[in-house]
Amino acid sequence: MRQSVVLYLTTALLAAAGLLAEGKPPLRLIHSIPMPGFEGCDFDHFDYDLKGNRLFLAAEDHNTVEVFNLRSGQPLRSIKGFNHPHGLVFLPDSNKFIVTDGGSDFGKANIVSGDTYEVVDTIKLPPGADNAVYDPARKYVYVENRGEDPSGNSNILSIIDTKTFKHIGDITLPGRNSQAMAVERSGKRLFINLAATNEVGVVDLETRQVIARWPVPEASVQDALAIDETNHQVFIACRRPPRFIAFNTDTGKAVANLTCVGVNDDMFFDAAHKRVYVNGDGTTSVFQEQSPDHYEHLAEIPTGFQGKTAIWVPELNRLYVELSGKAKPDEKLALMIFQAEK
Repeated sequence: MRQSVVLYLTTALLAAAGLLAEGKPPLRLIHSIPMPGFEGCDFDHFDYDLKGNRLFLAAEDHNTVEVFNLRSGQPLRSIKGFNHPHGLVFLPDSNKFIVTDGGSDFGKANIVSGDTYEVVDTIKLPPGADNAVYDPARKYVYVENRGEDPSGNSNILSIIDTKTFKHIGDITLPGRNSQAMAVERSGKRLFINLAATNEVGVVDLETRQVIARWPVPEASVQDALAIDETNHQVFIACRRPPRFIAFNTDTGKAVANLTCVGVNDDMFFDAAHKRVYVNGDGTTSVFQEQSPDHYEHLAEIPTGFQGKTAIWVPELNRLYVELSGKAKPDEKLALMIFQAEK
């Protein structure tokens, strides 16, 4: 397995070098900020505050949330007081952000002041509180967790109302765990990787029911998901084997299935350039949307060891990538900032 991973990454880097020699890359590195003191640390998710010029990062193994200058990448402060921070959702209307915090025996959502950086409230959730996504239509946050029954065969989306910061209900999902998710701007549907059942789930947010389950073809361990609402597409990235797969949201059919970077964890749709970025170990895979249902591999952009944690900031046309060092404690970590090029 290790030899195949090394061979794949070597091939990807050589391909990237060849492509970059021929023309301008789709992503250009503009900043690389060293992060001493985080060696051996794994990271989970980002969010950002455009008006306040801040970038937030859940340093899962460091038990902190790190705050950076959004434009320069320079560290601003480290917020302590968490056990295992995972998901982040910044709420500009209240200048607060939600930090999900969970392990095998606990779960909670911390409400953090954007003014003082103090935890001002805590919402108890079932164990394993992890991924979180914001529903702008309802102003809800959905937090994935394992549910209260450790012997059950389901997992839960807990619903937090950000107007009252109360836990107001749950949505039951099949299997013991789910991963990345995205909400349509209309607030009608939520798409989620049902990792335990090897499917993409479609949730009706009015009825709070799973209304469709799309089997993932010829791959598993799907950790990343993004959507292109205009062209009715949902994208996922799998690890075993590493594949980029696009689904048509009208039919539920897979319309693209291409090789991508391995150990992937985040992916994003760049609507301005009609590209998809898949972040993983050593490179970021870039796919070009030629037309709805038609995608081509454009480039492998070199990043670094387990550069799988990332966020796309469309207002700045920037991709932020955090290098992880949990599997290689002596690896030098950094925050990398890429500018999207035409």
